[in-house]
Amino acid sequence: MIVIIDYGMGNLRSVQKALERLGFPVCVSADPDIVRRADRLILPGVGAFRDCMGRLVEGGFVEPILRHIEAGRPFLGICLGMQLLFAESEEFGRHRGLGILPGRVIRFRQETTADGVELKVPHMGWNRLHLCAPSPLFHGVEEGSFVYFVHSYHVIPEEEAVVAATTDYGLVFCSSICKDNITACQFHPEKSQQVGLKILNNFGGMK
Repeated sequence: MIVIIDYGMGNLRSVQKALERLGFPVCVSADPDIVRRADRLILPGVGAFRDCMGRLVEGGFVEPILRHIEAGRPFLGICLGMQLLFAESEEFGRHRGLGILPGRVIRFRQETTADGVELKVPHMGWNRLHLCAPSPLFHGVEEGSFVYFVHSYHVIPEEEAVVAATTDYGLVFCSSICKDNITACQFHPEKSQQVGLKILNNFGGMK
């Protein structure tokens, strides 16, 4: 069973519908006991880092997430769910994350390209994936595939080896990570059409 954590913030139903369309048994749950029993776990997220982390703590989800990952069971973080894996974020001050991976989350700076185009923040819309390390999420996904982003902050991992894909938006940033059973993406696979469905299907097949 794939369990999507419902902590009051996130794109839950669209992720659920995409997985159901692919034929996977999926449950959206706000019950930490159900989260503990998940075969595969998804942490989505939309909103502010501080608020989402607070909801995870208040809802009793931190310990089940950590135990799930320590047990080697597949985990997928989506958008803010990827950022929460890291040690800290600078969004609205300095706030601690789950600390599963070393690194931090910073805001995009306003950038202008060499030909004078202003890159707006948030980074919103379609952009390319550049695959740079093996990840079970990207089996059968072509280099340069387009996926859908909506975010103002991005992660800076301390361990370069965890970076599975990057994307260029004035600067080259980490758009997906993979370490053992931990996978995550800054983009929204559930909004990324056929490429996104392929990525979710790959996650559903992870052992």
